[in-house]
Amino acid sequence: MSDRPLLGAGKSSHYGVFDRGNDSLVLPECDEQNRRMVEKRLLRKLDLRVAFLVLIYIVNCMDRTNAAAARLRGLEEDLGMTGNQFNTLMSIFYVGYLLTQAPSSHDEAIAVSFKLHGNMGCYNCAHGYHAMLILRLMLGFVEAAFFPGAIFLLSRWYKRNELGFRTALLACGSSISNAFSALIASGILASLDGTLGFTGWRWLFFVEGALTIVVAVSAIWILPDFPSSPSVWLLPDEQTLAKRRMEEEVAVRNEHEGTPVEDWSGLVEALSDWRVWWLGAALILMDASLSFRIFFPTLSATMGYNPTITLLLCAPPWILGTAASFLVARHSDATGDRFWHTAGPLFVAIIGFMIAISTMNTAVRYLSLFFMAQAPAAHIVSLTWVMNTFSQSRSKRAVAIALINAMSSLGYISSSYFWPSRWGPSYANSYTMCILTSTMSIVMLWIFRGHLSRCNEAAEAEEQALGLPKGFRYLL
Repeated sequence: MSDRPLLGAGKSSHYGVFDRGNDSLVLPECDEQNRRMVEKRLLRKLDLRVAFLVLIYIVNCMDRTNAAAARLRGLEEDLGMTGNQFNTLMSIFYVGYLLTQAPSSHDEAIAVSFKLHGNMGCYNCAHGYHAMLILRLMLGFVEAAFFPGAIFLLSRWYKRNELGFRTALLACGSSISNAFSALIASGILASLDGTLGFTGWRWLFFVEGALTIVVAVSAIWILPDFPSSPSVWLLPDEQTLAKRRMEEEVAVRNEHEGTPVEDWSGLVEALSDWRVWWLGAALILMDASLSFRIFFPTLSATMGYNPTITLLLCAPPWILGTAASFLVARHSDATGDRFWHTAGPLFVAIIGFMIAISTMNTAVRYLSLFFMAQAPAAHIVSLTWVMNTFSQSRSKRAVAIALINAMSSLGYISSSYFWPSRWGPSYANSYTMCILTSTMSIVMLWIFRGHLSRCNEAAEAEEQALGLPKGFRYLL
């Protein structure tokens, strides 16, 4: 592992937020108070649009996971599933997700609308296991670009000390979806079963698919583009400040400064950087440990209640988990720490896994679900850490985010088989595998933190030796 610092001597480079022809654009002279006022307006407008991005992610996650709720109302029986076929059904989505994962550098609104349109009748036309399997694979194809593209979009508008909380807002859409999709599913499955001759699980896909289309079409006009593109929703001084903020935030060193940036340079840089592969492997293990999220209704069902009560019981753990994710991400931004705010939620989840292994007592096992639901906060902070680490160039950062996110989906592909029905209702073996993968992920991230710390120390020594001002530092 090389400890060579990724910075130079007092230089500045560009995120790529505006073209070479616009490099002369500068912020009008104004005092600090005026800048703060403009910046406050800018962030308020951005945050409103990011809130809609969260809504898109919520319906995105509902599309992925509603099969787990449908399982409680006869999905397996109606489609003739046996053995591990349901596990394969959950896993195949991430195969499609992995195969078509790519950085999204165009208008996210258009991309999102096309990706999400396909879910409306996706499962309702399936009358057998193999048809459902193909449709789940296709759903993975069309949803793959959304999350890395959304993360990249955020990184083009927000500064490092602002990015963690906004990433948390987006990523918490998954936890929010887990909470409220369970509530929605319980109502639909209980009240619409048999209506117009359709079973409850088919109505679940009808209703949630219709909601998806409405949100997707609205996104075309609501989501922002990039700071370099004209925006009718921004005043001129706000647009100029948005560009300047990214210029000020850029890393100090850029190996390609002053030379044309080739279209494939970001891909080559990302593929040749060992840190991309290291973080990708760490997130594979982390996401494998988070596979309990896919089977959360199944785990809730082990307490012995009927399907409606089972789904209602899924909501409180995820509501608490969502609140905790907000707090962890906000504190991570405030302190500039990434590792401990990633490892901490995983340690809490490990406690939950151990509790679930130790007893079949209903109250205690339900308590364990609250501990487990804290784990997604680790994934949120780790994604922010990725963006902070690969901040030297726009193209490399986009590829790194997409590649690491794609690699992490391998964790879900394999870990979908952590939860075979024959291991229930205790699922002790499943929880043990989650403990092992969580621990391995923590160890890998600890080693990575040590590398970045040495890079910061080398950079500080270089600056002191040459009498240079303080430059870029990695967040640890």
